[in-house]
Amino acid sequence: MNRIKEVLEEKGIKQKWLAEKLGKSYNMVNGYVQNRQQPRLEVLYEIAEILGVSAKDLLIEKSNNAK
Repeated sequence: MNRIKEVLEEKGIKQKWLAEKLGKSYNMVNGYVQNRQQPRLEVLYEIAEILGVSAKDLLIEKSNNAK
C-alpha cells in the first residue's frame, strides 16, 4: 500500500501532471494512486523526487495487527 494519493492531494497535484513527469500513462499512475498496483522501487523513488518527499513518506507501514 502507498500514500501517493494522499501526497498528491496535500500538494494539490493532479495525477495527469505526475504521469507526464514520470513518462508513464495516466492509467498506470492511476493504478498506483488507487493502490491497484504498486510501482517498482525505482519508480517509487522517482515519484518521491518529483513530489519533493522521501520515498518513505509514500509508504504505509504495515501494522502487526493487519490481517
